[in-house]
Amino acid sequence: MLSAYSLYERKKRMNLRNKRVLVIGAAVTGIPVIRKLCEKGAEVTLNDFKQAEELQKILAPVRHLPFRFVGGSHPEELADACDFIVISPGIPLSIPVVKRAVELGKEVLSEIELAFRLTGTPVAAITGTNGKTTTTALLGEIMKASGRKTFVTGNIGHAMIAEVDYARPEDIFVVEVSSFQLESTQHFKPRVSAILNITPDHLDRHKTMENYIDAKCGVFANQDRQDFTVLNQDDPETARLASRVGSQVLFFSRKEKVKEGAYVEEGQVVIKLGGKKERIIHKDDIYIPGNHNLENALAASLMAYCLGVKADVIAQTLKDFKGVEHRIEFVEEINGVIYYNDSKGTNTDASIKAIEAMKRPTVIIAGGYDKGGEFDDLIKAFGSKVKHMVLIGKTADRIENTARLLGFGSTHRAADFREAVRMCHELAEPGDCVLLSPACASWDMFTNYEERGRQFKQYVRELKDRA
Repeated sequence: MLSAYSLYERKKRMNLRNKRVLVIGAAVTGIPVIRKLCEKGAEVTLNDFKQAEELQKILAPVRHLPFRFVGGSHPEELADACDFIVISPGIPLSIPVVKRAVELGKEVLSEIELAFRLTGTPVAAITGTNGKTTTTALLGEIMKASGRKTFVTGNIGHAMIAEVDYARPEDIFVVEVSSFQLESTQHFKPRVSAILNITPDHLDRHKTMENYIDAKCGVFANQDRQDFTVLNQDDPETARLASRVGSQVLFFSRKEKVKEGAYVEEGQVVIKLGGKKERIIHKDDIYIPGNHNLENALAASLMAYCLGVKADVIAQTLKDFKGVEHRIEFVEEINGVIYYNDSKGTNTDASIKAIEAMKRPTVIIAGGYDKGGEFDDLIKAFGSKVKHMVLIGKTADRIENTARLLGFGSTHRAADFREAVRMCHELAEPGDCVLLSPACASWDMFTNYEERGRQFKQYVRELKDRA
């Protein structure tokens, strides 16, 4: 187990001047990584599977910087000409150039690992299959309300590396971290970490659940007894990870009392830590609805409490926090039908939680990129609530076949996304709701789930204008 780095030790280790660094993947993290490496005097090569002309808009902010671009493939020989690699989360570690680098004993780092080595600011890190973005955003708001300068970064859409030069030791990074990012960490060491839940996801990348869980465990791998790890008591797969943790383990639960951590007692959110028990807020006063959001609130409250935030500050933020874009986000009401954008429902467990949160008969849009998961649980969750399912994307056949086998016959196929929204508008009746919660990633039709969600909102508002 590695001890914490001091700011001096981290920066000394990461003296980047004249280092030859290979950055693989432009995307969301690649551009800020290039900018920071060039600022620090590194010799940078950017490699992407796309050609430069396909990346013109993405590369525009760094076009003036002195880096070399190699596009169209991932040449294995690039590994020989670099000192280390910084890899974007969407690039698998199985590509030959990365394997070659590992054989040569060269480090392959994620952006959050590089950022961690360049800062002395403490980190609160959140991972899990579902709820990461909401919990990260909520914890960020709590920390800001406490008066502490807070940088909300990571998989939530804003690279940590972009903020390292602005953050001081008394500030805090609140970081959403994915399994893809954690695969390439070595010294990443949060002050407080959390795993919210673990259900099958990204098996096209990780191949097995064991590999997926191992990647998630990177969030606490380097923590020691001075740190805290927060785990979900109600999720057996997550709770059993306590035996692998070297820090102080705390649990949260909405179903039962825990010895140390956060739970619900007589409707009140309670935190018990170090023998002290404190009531925070009644669960009905938390603004964001649903049992899954109660779990997110428990986790964020407990993490904030570990970081010294007072109960009244936590309570007020829980009353005020309105949720995040693309997660069961109210869009419009048209002719008595409410439209919800849950584009962040990129796996079946997330979409099941969205369905459970619906209070009306529901028409759902589902389907997208195939990550290798099954859809039986999704269809079983429909019960009497889901009236119709409109299918899009590469998984449409698989989902439809599963639905038929399980006795759900009201499926409809859309030629494109606009038609899917129009079909929902025609199928829904006053008193219903339309829910975009695809249970799949977006990469077959969109750049990311954000683009998918914003497109949905645009089409819905066009319907409202016509109505």
